[in-house]
Amino acid sequence: MSKAKKSEFRPDDFVVYPAHGVGKIVSIEEQEVAGMKLEMFVISFEKDKMTLRVPTARATEIGMRSLASPDLVDQALATLKGKARVKRAMWSRRAQEYEQKINSGDLLAIAEVVRDLHRNDDQREQSYSERQLYEAALDRLTREVAAVGGMDAAGAQKKVDDVLLARAA
Repeated sequence: MSKAKKSEFRPDDFVVYPAHGVGKIVSIEEQEVAGMKLEMFVISFEKDKMTLRVPTARATEIGMRSLASPDLVDQALATLKGKARVKRAMWSRRAQEYEQKINSGDLLAIAEVVRDLHRNDDQREQSYSERQLYEAALDRLTREVAAVGGMDAAGAQKKVDDVLLARAA
């Protein structure tokens, strides 16, 4: 069982960790935790200047996954072109749902949050919490688009912005 998990992710692979977004596996190391030897993926998140250690046996169970396929990225960008679907529920309930979608690590769900919270210049101002959620979702989306497309963050940001602006036109 452990061998199958190991082959899925290798050092230098980019992976998506649900709560933190795109990171790079730096190495696989053994660590002793509570008297047990555990094999750990060491994942570096450049933008956050953070290193995370995830037990190899639990990586997929936790929700860690490989980068999305280019087709899935295209679907996510197509989702951005759609009409924003804003439920009539109270903001606190909607905010909770958006937060869950962002932390799910699911690229399409993150794209939905970006689509729903995106504001054009001529629309009303966003609240602070709305802007925070929007920026978190946008950051996750652009980092994965950049990693899949092999481009820098600015290039990915422009690609996403172009789709959002085309929708507004």
